[in-house]
Amino acid sequence: MTNLFASMGRIRSKLFTPAVIRSVRRERLTYLTEAALIDLHKRVAALERDRVPGVLIEAGCALGGSAIVIATAKARERPFFVHDVFGMIPPPSEEDGADVHERYEKIRNGQSAGIKGEKYYGYEEDLVGKVTGNFARHGVALADRNVHLMRGLFEDTILGDEPVALAHIDGDWYNSVKVCLDRIAPRLVPGGVLVIDDYDAWSGCRKAVDEWFAGKDDRFEFVRRERLHIERRQ
Repeated sequence: MTNLFASMGRIRSKLFTPAVIRSVRRERLTYLTEAALIDLHKRVAALERDRVPGVLIEAGCALGGSAIVIATAKARERPFFVHDVFGMIPPPSEEDGADVHERYEKIRNGQSAGIKGEKYYGYEEDLVGKVTGNFARHGVALADRNVHLMRGLFEDTILGDEPVALAHIDGDWYNSVKVCLDRIAPRLVPGGVLVIDDYDAWSGCRKAVDEWFAGKDDRFEFVRRERLHIERRQ
């Protein structure tokens, strides 16, 4: 009987998990869990259902797995900006803790493994080309789906003033996350959401978020899902 219930649970999981999520995880294109990707997919689908205005943003895309999920969940005409250096991650600062600096040294010295033992994405010679190919292989033609890869440091590329419906912030370190919050959070529309990927993973990210949102409980609400979601109050 236990085996029967376990089998039924696996069948239900497959039925309710969008195929694109199973695909990007099978191809090792994202560090996110299935549950975290389902959260992202549901959030974007809900924005479309409720006709929440604004562009979509991802800051930090690695191999593009989560961005592919977002792109397939959104309406074709809604702009989606994917920001990344598409290369080696920038160094941390004094605002980051020892955990971050230890991690960065491992990356810098060529000792970091990638997703499930694959090559670490930061060591790819043509990461932007690889990410573009990953999108195409999953049926997302960038121009046709209004997806824009923005190559460079966040402080150089996150420059727009358009209203934002959702931003997936995966910047890891303090400075990167702070730039995202400075440039994106004030543009978040009522009902919009920031998904903070590394709040529980890296001290610098957590510090930047806690500092930026201190005293702003009247405008923003912290919601715990698979990742931290910060919602703009209606």
